[in-house]
Amino acid sequence: MSDSRDEIIHIILTGGTIDSVWSGARDTVVVSEHSVLPEYFEEIRRNLKFYQELTFTEVCMKDSRQLTDEDRENILKAVEAAGTDKIIITHGTYTMPVTARFLKENLKRKDQTIILTGAVVPLKEFNFSDGPFNLGFAFAEVQTLEPGIYVCMNAKVFIPEEVAKNTDEAKFYSKFRNEQ
Repeated sequence: MSDSRDEIIHIILTGGTIDSVWSGARDTVVVSEHSVLPEYFEEIRRNLKFYQELTFTEVCMKDSRQLTDEDRENILKAVEAAGTDKIIITHGTYTMPVTARFLKENLKRKDQTIILTGAVVPLKEFNFSDGPFNLGFAFAEVQTLEPGIYVCMNAKVFIPEEVAKNTDEAKFYSKFRNEQ
């Protein structure tokens, strides 16, 4: 018999490119004031009959290079307070490995499957964003991986100790496997 917590996926929102909009005037992306993801998933639920029960906590809306120790503490608190065993954290890609390692070192609960994911291209306004693919991959993996902390990007699963980002190619790789 499954616990009702098994049927809920909690999404912790922290900003990053996935939750950004394009600003052509500045030739960059700007993190939105509030997350577009709850609305995005509601639209999927309505149009594609997506039935997974979701809950959301917006911790902050920042470029991950602007995250502070206090922000990471707040992410940690949100994870520990979550009423579910399955958590997806949307996060900027620049410091995603740092936050994954911070959570691994500081998380007291060991019964949760926690996945950090994000995007290199903003979810909103772009047909070619990697955001939907990364989110879908994270949703599949959060339901099958053993409890622990993972980074899911580029259709790969990484553990905090191994994950690194190649900023020139905008992709994640393992420091221990010959992938770069």
